[in-house]
Amino acid sequence: DIRVDGTTKNTLEYEIVQVVDSGPILRDMAFSVDHEHLYIMSEKQLTRVPVESCSQYETCSECLGSGDPHCGWCVLHNTCTRKERCERSSEPRRFASEMKQCVRLTVHPNNISVSQYNVLLVLETYNVPELSAGVNCTFEDLSEMDGLVVGSQIQCISPAAKEVPQIITENGEHPTLQLKSKETGMTFASTSFVFYNCSVHNSCLSCVESPYRCHWCKYRHVCTHDPSSCSFQEGRVKVPEDCPQLLQAEKILVPVEVIKPITLKAKNLPQPQSGQRGYECILNIQGSEQRVPALRFNSSSVQCQNTSYSYEGMEINSLPVELTVVWNGNFNIDNPAQNKVHLYKCGAMRDSCGLCLKADPDFECGWCQGQNQCTLRQHCPAQDSQWLELSSTKGKCTNPKITDINPVTGPREGGTRVTIRGENLGLEFRDIASHVKVAGVECKPLVEGYIPAEQIVCEMGEAKPSQHAGFVEICVAECKPEFMARSSQLYYFMLLGFDPFCCLCPSSFTTLRPVSGGTQVTITGNNLNAGSNVIVTFGRQPCLFYRRSTKHIVCNTTASYEASHGNPLLRGNTPIAVWGTHLDLIQNPQIRAKHGGKEHVNNCEVQNSTEMTCQAPALAVDPNHQSELAERPEEFGFILDNVQSLLILNKTNFTYYPNPIFEVFNPSGILELKPGSPIILKGKNLIPPVAGGNAKLNYTVLVGEKPCAVTVSDVQLLCESPNLIGRHKVMARVGGMEFSPGMVYISPDSPLSLPAIVSIAVAGGLLIIFIVAVLIAYKRKSRESDLTLKRLQMQMDNLESRVALECKEAFAELQTDIHELTSDLDGAGIPFLDYRTYTMRVLFPGIEDHPVLRDLEVPGYRQERVEKGLKLFAQLINNKVFLLSFIRTLESQRSFSMRDRGNVASLIMTVLQSKLEYATDVLKQLLADLIDKNLESKNHPKLLLRRTESVAEKMLTNWFTFLLYKFLKECAGEPLFSLFCAIKQQMEKGPIDSITGEARYSLSEDKLIRQQIDYKTLVLSCVNPDNVNSPEIPVKILNCDTITQVKEKILDAIFKNVPCSHRPKAADMDLEWRQASGARMILQDEDITTKIENDWKRLNTLAHYQVPDGSVVALVSKQVTAYNAVNNSTVSRTSASKYENMIRYTGSPDSLRSRTPMITPDLESGVKMWHLVKNHEHGDQKEGDRGSKMVSEIYLTRLLATKGTLQKFVDDLFETIFSTAHRGSALPLAIKYMFDFLDEQADKHNIHDPHVRHTWKSNCLPLRFWVNMIKNPQFVFDIHKNSITDACLSVVAQTFMDSCSTSEHRLGKDSPSNKLLYAKDIPSYKNWVERKSTLLCCYKFWTLDILGKKKTSITSSSLLFQILGALDQDDQAGKQKLAYKLEQVITLMSIDS
Repeated sequence: DIRVDGTTKNTLEYEIVQVVDSGPILRDMAFSVDHEHLYIMSEKQLTRVPVESCSQYETCSECLGSGDPHCGWCVLHNTCTRKERCERSSEPRRFASEMKQCVRLTVHPNNISVSQYNVLLVLETYNVPELSAGVNCTFEDLSEMDGLVVGSQIQCISPAAKEVPQIITENGEHPTLQLKSKETGMTFASTSFVFYNCSVHNSCLSCVESPYRCHWCKYRHVCTHDPSSCSFQEGRVKVPEDCPQLLQAEKILVPVEVIKPITLKAKNLPQPQSGQRGYECILNIQGSEQRVPALRFNSSSVQCQNTSYSYEGMEINSLPVELTVVWNGNFNIDNPAQNKVHLYKCGAMRDSCGLCLKADPDFECGWCQGQNQCTLRQHCPAQDSQWLELSSTKGKCTNPKITDINPVTGPREGGTRVTIRGENLGLEFRDIASHVKVAGVECKPLVEGYIPAEQIVCEMGEAKPSQHAGFVEICVAECKPEFMARSSQLYYFMLLGFDPFCCLCPSSFTTLRPVSGGTQVTITGNNLNAGSNVIVTFGRQPCLFYRRSTKHIVCNTTASYEASHGNPLLRGNTPIAVWGTHLDLIQNPQIRAKHGGKEHVNNCEVQNSTEMTCQAPALAVDPNHQSELAERPEEFGFILDNVQSLLILNKTNFTYYPNPIFEVFNPSGILELKPGSPIILKGKNLIPPVAGGNAKLNYTVLVGEKPCAVTVSDVQLLCESPNLIGRHKVMARVGGMEFSPGMVYISPDSPLSLPAIVSIAVAGGLLIIFIVAVLIAYKRKSRESDLTLKRLQMQMDNLESRVALECKEAFAELQTDIHELTSDLDGAGIPFLDYRTYTMRVLFPGIEDHPVLRDLEVPGYRQERVEKGLKLFAQLINNKVFLLSFIRTLESQRSFSMRDRGNVASLIMTVLQSKLEYATDVLKQLLADLIDKNLESKNHPKLLLRRTESVAEKMLTNWFTFLLYKFLKECAGEPLFSLFCAIKQQMEKGPIDSITGEARYSLSEDKLIRQQIDYKTLVLSCVNPDNVNSPEIPVKILNCDTITQVKEKILDAIFKNVPCSHRPKAADMDLEWRQASGARMILQDEDITTKIENDWKRLNTLAHYQVPDGSVVALVSKQVTAYNAVNNSTVSRTSASKYENMIRYTGSPDSLRSRTPMITPDLESGVKMWHLVKNHEHGDQKEGDRGSKMVSEIYLTRLLATKGTLQKFVDDLFETIFSTAHRGSALPLAIKYMFDFLDEQADKHNIHDPHVRHTWKSNCLPLRFWVNMIKNPQFVFDIHKNSITDACLSVVAQTFMDSCSTSEHRLGKDSPSNKLLYAKDIPSYKNWVERKSTLLCCYKFWTLDILGKKKTSITSSSLLFQILGALDQDDQAGKQKLAYKLEQVITLMSIDS
């Protein structure tokens, strides 16, 4: 079939149909009646052929692209057919007759993860007919789901979880998404779809660089399509730049058997989280894996720790080893730069000094002469003073040695290249450049043949007739005995000779040889193996050397092309294109031309079987008779092996034209031009004299190395000069000719003067010098930076070791002290406060003598009425309706402050101690009201009980205070007191600033001394004030302690078993130093010896007084006047009130000793006090005044050391609180009772979130009671708490609250230090909290007698009216006449009544 209406003008064949078995088809053809078939005849056969064969096309594009006018695409039947055979083909878009009407389909998204199921897929369709019967989406018939038609879109749901694996198994990750018509049951459209699997990626870079939506969770080390599954927000990686990866490192060299760390630069290194293992380096050495612990300095640096490596064998001197950095066991860090560690052995394959010193300088190998081996400097014994290394001034190897010379014979005329091999033959060419002699003759070393330390190649000079043989002698650098060597072999001078008839051909002796070459010729003679190089020529033709011996030289002749000595040849070499058949069968095709009786031949090059290119042969024409007309050769043809028919082609009109002739530019041969001017070459015969003038020659003109555009006429060539300046040679090429008319000088437009050139040269030279200086300075600075970095790393290592050692020693010492303390506790007991003092300190903090503890202070004439009023009021308080109305009315007042709410709650709970069941009922009602109010106000449920903002919350605190006293005393008190004592003793082991409260040992970053304080521990012998004759008591003191601190430590040592309230006060005692000479001296914080510098006055310390170790001191009652037993002169004493005025406190009285004092200038002199560190807030402090020049954050490691020392005591306290069994004492039922009540309230309000319930309970008990007890142990014990102890207890309390929280603590580099400090412990504490789920033992409520009568004064008339109004409106209050009873109370208590 032939298509004649195609897109191009030519007809196109688009189908060949075999219709008859054999023979031609006759012209007579006829259509069937229905015009669907064509009858075709041959001489023997009649065939019926359909006019179309549409069914052979399987796609719309194939169908409509065939051009068959009968065929179209039936869309919903998905077949190529005639229009009348397509059902409902007249309806729009059901039958396509043009390519642009084919159905197209796109899907969004076009890819999903294999772990995503039931995802909405939106398919955008084009040219799809109406689909009222419905449509299905299928994946290769493995999964089928209904499609929803919305306009031109079809919405489908991706396969379910159980179907995806089967689809991927059957079709891989790229199945076809198809649309199937419900009307026809046929698939009518399809598009590609991808199920991608992120989990196959096991590295961050391959994950985020995949073409799909994959994210890397760097803390879980997995690749996922769902970034929310990553543990931390900061752990999600989307781009390669954020991947943890090693950076390109310089060559990492590690000598074997040497302990050395490997430091690698990186970026985005993750910090292992709680429960995850640290970093490791894995080196795969000769198939075995070696794991080395690694240290992550920060996110951009990791170091493989000090370790030695080795590999087998001495035949490898440097072994590249694969390096992998992992963390948490098998979490690889990407290594895109393919960094490797190069292990090396200095001694491997370096048996001589020269081989050793020529090794890579970065190896730092050297020659140890004592051991006679190549090694590192640290492995060479110190007594061996002769250590040779390349960089040293004496880095020259002695004792060179010659092991071999080749050849050992040579002609006397010289020119022989002698190869000398040996050991220690210099490290640079200049070492041997002029010190080589062979048999007494100078032999000139050649640079190209020199191999440092191993080989010298030199060229022999001419020998004298008297010289016959000798040794090879060399000097390395200098001709001293230790640098000289002589060979053991002799070198001989030989006389070469040839036989008279020396040319041997394969068959017979002859001096003839074929012009084509290739003949093997043997030359005979004597000593023909002498010398190093052989060149054989016959005339001017070389003979290629093959082999030789003493008697023979064998070579192969080359082709001879000797020119005739007659007339010169007329130039040929014009390329000729030749066409023919089977030309590729000829091995050596040639073209020939015969002119004037002489034949000339040139070569041809076969391109393929039908084409070859030949160079025209030249003609021999006498230049004196050369005609300017064309010449024709007498014979012209081709030499194609033995093809005789093509030797002469006389029918070919092959014509030679006269050679073009060029003239020189001028007599000087130099043509001067301006830039852009054309170059004109004059001559003749530049255009061949052909009839019609259409023949042109192919000219090439080069100016220097650059070609130029050429315009040709008969007598001149016009060349557009290229963009050049200066002097250049002009060369014209045409055919096989080359001609140079001379030089062209193109002068620049504005040539520089000589001064300008000199100036530019000088400036360039200065610039180069400056750049070199900058590079040298940069190199030096880089070296200094590297040294600084190494020093810092060493300091970090030392610091880490120091911290670990300090922590270990401190813990051991503290354990000893705590053991002594425990022994003391067993003997004297823990100083618990009595119940009365305990409850008053918790209920009314800061008020030592509360009115509720005192008798009524009213005039006698009113006492009876007031007592009667109080009894009536007590009855009202015991009425639940009145009490609830009373509390609600009070809380509705704007003037009812937070302090007032707390006081009312404490007073009510004090009154109701004897009726705790009633108090509990009231408390539950108030808490229920508080929960309702909290939920109604749309506050977050977790905020309930967070702050004390209501009477109910304070009552709840007091309720736990009453009910948990026994538990505190029997169980939790001992670990709490041990923790307090441990903190106090640990803090006092280091310096504590008495002004700022900062300490060397601390858990709080705010209370840490961030500088190095030099101090010593002294042991003072203190006289017992109760019995001066008893043995002196040793007391550990620091020489940097103030006098007041010394007195407090002495009091702690003397009265360690006495409660704090029964001890003498340090302010009431003086410290007396009893010197060996018998003199006595009163030591004070301030006296006339106190130092003052720049308005700063420093408190006196033991170091100020220079008190030595072992001194005897005593505490004496404070004297009215000071004295000095040495000179009896009066010492000015600073009054206690003056010093105390300098320390101002804020807060309630109960916390006077636990707050940080503020520095206030002395009002008399304007000076500011300081002890160990000056206050940071004062602007006159200069940088560097705080001691160490290191950054202050370096001292944060002390927090870790202190935490490690106190860890056991914190664990003991938390375990006691979180446990349910305590040495026979059951956990009080009050906790279980209150927790059940909170669960009931949560159920009532449909709160089923376990986190909300847990938060309510945490805010109820840990936050409201335990945190208060931990931060304020003085509520439970008779102790003194200073500011540094208070800060440390606050950190422990915060850790306690974090342990009770259900929220996840996401920590980062900006997190508070106290949270980072216990980050790894909090998960363990949380497990303890979860285990405390039930309370097993019963609990019996207990009460104590009321502490005293409640006395209150109600003075606000408006408040009274509001309370009375509330009682009147309440039905139950009205029935019980509560308003009337309250009016009676008011009347009785009124002063005017």
